Amino acid sequence: MPTLPPPAVDSPETELWRQVDGSRLPRHIGITMDGNGRWAHQRHLPRIAGHRAGVEAVRAAVETSARLHIPALTLYAFSTENWKRPRPEVNFLMTLLRSFLRSEVEELDRQNIRLEAIGRLAELPEAVRRDLDASRAATAANTGMRLTLALNYGARAELVDACQALVNEARAQGRLDQLEVTESDLQRHLYTASLPDPDLIIRTSGEMRLSNFLLWQIAYAEIWVTPVLWPDFRGADLLRAVIEFQRRERRYGGVGERHSSGGAPSGEAASS
Repeated sequence: MPTLPPPAVDSPETELWRQVDGSRLPRHIGITMDGNGRWAHQRHLPRIAGHRAGVEAVRAAVETSARLHIPALTLYAFSTENWKRPRPEVNFLMTLLRSFLRSEVEELDRQNIRLEAIGRLAELPEAVRRDLDASRAATAANTGMRLTLALNYGARAELVDACQALVNEARAQGRLDQLEVTESDLQRHLYTASLPDPDLIIRTSGEMRLSNFLLWQIAYAEIWVTPVLWPDFRGADLLRAVIEFQRRERRYGGVGERHSSGGAPSGEAASS
């Protein structure tokens, strides 16, 4: 089993690095970064303190994913529903996003990471769009990991936008009355059309829900939930998720190697 080189200096992660099979890595990891508010509440701090602390977790996830040579990492940073939060909190999140883009773009470029974004980006504040465009342009030529920020993102909104794009395309081509939609047609109009579907979804804070994140794309993704709150998430946690991913048998609705000899095992539905 090919293993990846552990950190040069012994650390709590060293043994975890040795357990990772470098030949069976997920092509795309998506992370729902949850728990900032609870982290702050446990420490009797304002919610914005949790958001600020979460930036270090973002750095850890990006750095570890890049060292693993994961081709794509998508972080669920701000949902279409997050606008419902108190205005001061939303304003702080926008300010924090701008600060992250400005402070991290040089390091992303140094690591050959390409920064991208998905969502209804036109609805973001103009200053945020300006900094986002500048960061994307600065890393556009990079050929390493693709780091995608899901901003003003919602999977239902994405599907609506994809369907609207299909209708507009058919109308422009004069074939609206003959429109027949296939899965591949819809896929090419998704925000993530240029990315592989996620193999692994990580959810922090122990919540067992999808929260409107990449609903089409994660049809066959492995889901790993950790009780760790996002500000406490570090590279070791991501390594644990990858190790667990590699222990699972992915069957995509078919029959895996362990069950190829006949019917479903006792207690397991034949359709599982």
